[in-house]
Amino acid sequence: MSRTVDIPATVKDALKEFRFTKSKGNAAISVKIVKATLTMAVDEEFEDQTIEEIAEELPENAPRYILLSHELTHKDGRVSYPLLLVNWSPSGSPVELLTLHASALSYFQQVAEVAKVLEVRDGAEGLTQQAVDEKLLQA
Repeated sequence: MSRTVDIPATVKDALKEFRFTKSKGNAAISVKIVKATLTMAVDEEFEDQTIEEIAEELPENAPRYILLSHELTHKDGRVSYPLLLVNWSPSGSPVELLTLHASALSYFQQVAEVAKVLEVRDGAEGLTQQAVDEKLLQA
């Protein structure tokens, strides 16, 4: 099966390392598509920041895939650190980048081995602690 965008081994290794790094609180890794080469690259890593702080640092005019490890307190008091894929695709992004980003989402989700995806199209206002908690607590 041919792919529109390639995920290099360096990105796959970074995702694997991120998955197995134990961190308290929130941690995230941001991945972008390099249009010139049609490959993905790690853009930024975040640690010990709130969801809102991470959202403020993301670009308002370029899509990203954000693999997020989030400290989640369940109703019974248990604490877990599930992974969530945030599909950051702000409406101010160029159409060709949004198209590339959308075409590679499923492939990235498979490589990142994440079941739940939070779609964020309205920038920082859409990526909040409440939105993440609600998505992770869905059955």
